[in-house]
Formats: sequence, structure tokens, C-alpha cells
Amino acid sequence: METKPDTIRINTSQREEIEATHADITVSVKGSSLISGDAALKKAKEVSQLVDELTRYGLPAEAIHLQSVYAEAASGALLRSSSATYRLRIRCEKLEQFTDLLGIITSQKNATFEHVDWKYPDEETREIALEKAIEKARAKANKVAATLGVKLLGIYNYSANAYDQEAPRQEMHFGMMQAKTRSVGMVPQADLGMDIQHSKFIEVQVEIEYRVSAFE
Repeated sequence: METKPDTIRINTSQREEIEATHADITVSVKGSSLISGDAALKKAKEVSQLVDELTRYGLPAEAIHLQSVYAEAASGALLRSSSATYRLRIRCEKLEQFTDLLGIITSQKNATFEHVDWKYPDEETREIALEKAIEKARAKANKVAATLGVKLLGIYNYSANAYDQEAPRQEMHFGMMQAKTRSVGMVPQADLGMDIQHSKFIEVQVEIEYRVSAFE
């Protein structure tokens, strides 16, 4: 049985704040007719009205995606005249346009803002945090070894974990609320009933066991 060498165990962590690079807005639109497929973006009246307003503002048409269609058939038969709820995903690449887009969405009486998913460059931030955590561990290990009167010989064991500390997704349900606008496409933050949050924290925790020499 292999005997474990003399080691010192070091735990460090690094927390980094990361800004969102873009956002996906999910919207549901109550339609008075049933159109399937991407044709709904142009042929379902209530949906096309929203799409037209967004593209007129300058949003690329390819940034608007139809996610699902929920058909409502009171008679039990699905007809073109059946009402439907259309769920759209709207990609906002330029975050300075975010509140303008919300203003356009909430100005449509048949549209309901459901939620927003902020998107981040997670991988790059994790690598930066990991490098900093390892550097802190190395510095701490050197200090501990010097205090104990031993030398670091190498790594016996290593582990690292990353934690996403983003707050739970916030949802806005407007229901009968009418959007209040000071100008076309602008919605004051106070009217939204939530914080418009687009940053989060990523924390990397590192545990390293260093092999050490005998006491000098």
C-alpha cells in the first residue's frame, strides 16, 4: 500500500464580476388566427405587428425567432380562425437598445413580456478566475511552507470548481398593465417593476495538496 507523502492542503477562491454581452427576450403574443411555422411572423396579424415595429426600429429580422405556437380550439377542431398564443425569442445584441425594445414590446396590447435571459462570456471569465485562484494558492503555499520550514516538492492532488452566482431569472408579467412611455420605445425602469440586471458573479474554488519536504 502506497504511503501518502507529507503534504499541505491549500484552499483559495476567486470571484469575478462579468457583464452580459447580449440578451434573449421571451415574449408571448395572443393571436386571433392560427398560423404554423415561421409564416406566423408575417401572416399572424398580431405577431407581424410586433415584428414590423421591431424591424422598423432597426432590429434585424433574423434576431426574431418563433419558439412555439399554442392553439386554442373551443370547438375541438383546429381551424385557421382558431386563436393561438405565439411565443417569440428576440435576441438583443446591443444592450443599449434593451429598454427601447421593451418599450416596443409592451406597447403592443396583445404582447406579454415573459422573461429575459442574459448571456455572458462565461468560459473566458472562468479561465481568468481559475488562473488567479491558482496564483493565490501558489503564493499561500509558499508562505505556509516557509513558515513551517519545509520546501514545496510538487502537486499531490488538485481540484477546482466553478460556481455561477447569478440571481434567479427575473420575470415580468404585465397582464392588464399598460406600458407608460415618455417617447416611442422608451420605458422608464420604474414602470417595469424589476431591476434591469445584466451582470453576475462567477466564483472559482481551488483545492491543492502540495508535496513537501521533511523539516530542515
